[in-house]
Amino acid sequence: MLVHPNFNPIALSVGPLDIHWYGLMYVCGFLSCYFLWNYRIKNYADLVDAKWNSDLVSDLIFYGALGAVAGGRLGYVLFYKPAEYIADPISILFLQQGGMSFHGGLLGVIAALYLFSRKSKMGFLKIAEFVAPVAPIGLFFGRMGNFVNQELWGKITTVPWGMVFTNGGDLPRHPSMLYEAFLEGLLLLVVLWWLARKPRPLGFLSGAFLIGYAASRFLVEFVRVPDQHLQYLLFDWVTMGQILSLPMLLLGVYLVARDDKAAG
Repeated sequence: MLVHPNFNPIALSVGPLDIHWYGLMYVCGFLSCYFLWNYRIKNYADLVDAKWNSDLVSDLIFYGALGAVAGGRLGYVLFYKPAEYIADPISILFLQQGGMSFHGGLLGVIAALYLFSRKSKMGFLKIAEFVAPVAPIGLFFGRMGNFVNQELWGKITTVPWGMVFTNGGDLPRHPSMLYEAFLEGLLLLVVLWWLARKPRPLGFLSGAFLIGYAASRFLVEFVRVPDQHLQYLLFDWVTMGQILSLPMLLLGVYLVARDDKAAG
């Protein structure tokens, strides 16, 4: 049995300003994406659009960060606690209280990439193909932020790696946020990076990302405690996370299986 280290969620205080580990994880994710995208431009020049350069990547990070944060917050509000935030709309701005949705963040990033495509005069799907192989590193850091905050833990378990969380009672639980950090973060990063080492039909890498995330999330939801205010939505086992992942899976299968011979 393992015990959570019970990190202080505040990494650093500068005067009245508290810098949270969760926010730093977002910074680490965006910085990692920046360096990996530039690495691909330099070392896989034959596989990426010739228009890409460091300046465009910087702009992409800016658009992506705004989309991820705004979409993640609004998605959480709409998907998980609409009534609560309608009653107190100003609390939507209190990001330090937590509450982000990956699926909302994905929609925000999609909107941001569309705006970026208009600005850069590059095709939306070509931009998505550039983004997809690197995106899982951001998911990894996000899940590590969940681990530091002791949120989204799993069901009670007897497996040897079960972990006691100070806000989850005295019994060991599945460290489900670490499962997600590995599956949708590190493992998906390795798979997509390997797939991106040779030309693929346009949309293939984006589809593979959607399939990989949706499958990982769907599986982990079986051992993760559902949101207390929602519980199970169907059949006493289907969660909101699984329902929101299903359209991702279907779209991913379509993008991978469609007959498009153009290389991404």
